[in-house]
Amino acid sequence: MIYPEVYILIMATAYVLINCELGSEEAIIKQLKSLEGVKEVHGTFGAYDILAKIESPTVEALRETITWKIRKIEKIRSTLTLMGIEGQS
Repeated sequence: MIYPEVYILIMATAYVLINCELGSEEAIIKQLKSLEGVKEVHGTFGAYDILAKIESPTVEALRETITWKIRKIEKIRSTLTLMGIEGQS
């Protein structure tokens, strides 16, 4: 019997903590949810306003999403990115 090959796709993952202008949270969350690679978005209490989970096939694609899409959203003041470490899930 011949078995088909099975491929496991390991995605690069990052969590982005976002500070934004007061009152802009809902609009930014809506924009984030529309971006490819954004898997989860949550409003938060505390030092940051929004938490987004991002997945991409490569670290480079992840960096592109964060740098050129997320950080360019109007009314985002700052971000802090936490990258996942492969094998420590």
